[in-house]
Amino acid sequence: MVVTRRFRLPLEVVLKTLAVAACYYVAGRLGLLGRLTVEGVIVTPIWPPTGVAVAALLVYGSAVWPGIAVGSFLLIASLTTPQPATMITVAGNTLAPLCAYLMLRRAGFRIGISRLRDGLALVFIGGLGAMLISATAGVGLQVVTGRLDTVEFWSVWLAWWVGDAMGVLLVTPLLLVLVGAAGPLRLRRWKEMLVLGLATLIVVPLSVVGSLSLLFLVFPLLIWVALRFQLAGSMLCALFASVLTTFEASRQQGAFRNLSAIEVMTKLQAFNGATALTALLLSAMVAEQRALRRSVQNACRELAEVLEHLAAGETPPDLPTGHTAHVGADDTAPALERPRDG
Repeated sequence: MVVTRRFRLPLEVVLKTLAVAACYYVAGRLGLLGRLTVEGVIVTPIWPPTGVAVAALLVYGSAVWPGIAVGSFLLIASLTTPQPATMITVAGNTLAPLCAYLMLRRAGFRIGISRLRDGLALVFIGGLGAMLISATAGVGLQVVTGRLDTVEFWSVWLAWWVGDAMGVLLVTPLLLVLVGAAGPLRLRRWKEMLVLGLATLIVVPLSVVGSLSLLFLVFPLLIWVALRFQLAGSMLCALFASVLTTFEASRQQGAFRNLSAIEVMTKLQAFNGATALTALLLSAMVAEQRALRRSVQNACRELAEVLEHLAAGETPPDLPTGHTAHVGADDTAPALERPRDG
């Protein structure tokens, strides 16, 4: 019995690590379908593996970081012959999400993203901040090995950095919803959900595929979804819009017709960034306000019970200790201060 318990934990970690490596590899192959070329270097406007890596660390803890390194190495090996310098890129791809996890943990990030501060932390710490590491390591290696001129560094670096950040902002929240870390999915308003789904399937292609630049039509839809279905609906809609827009940009069709490569990348990244920020931050604000309202309603209900007992001359019941300690926080989303490393 002792031996079984001793080997159960390492085996569980190994299986999770292998699963992370497989998911990282598959996400990378999918991300390469929407690749663009900037200054002769292939970049992806949305790099899903960074979102997979950050979500895996948030859910399983830092023990699964080797899976990120293995997945990154296998992905690079599938594209080109690995060189000794390849390990620098692998290290950057591993350190970036790991630093994102550690900084989010230090900031008190809750994986339910039920507070505005959680959304802001994921944007500025997990996405824009930590992904500086992977972009600098990857593009810097291109310059050192002579594959990229120094004057082209910043344009390629910016495209690489934004692509990695978009992977965190668009993929990580959706994965946290799918694994249940952001709370259970509620399907009570299935009729409205069906209408929103049909509207998304009509409005998004109409905005992206048409020859007119109608990308702004996506944002009223995003706001509607975020207000009604919070993180699950808004991030799914944002990811669908961003993926479809990325494929149109890679073919320079629709709203990206007759644009140069730099103009396509700039317009695409501005749209993807605005979409991710709108969906993520607005849904976090709505979730926080709803949690605050529930806390106030519970406090009012308990106060009414106390007053009823006092009016009847009875001793009021004891209130639950600490019932107002986390006003505005979602009780279904565990704090990152207690990661599940096993």
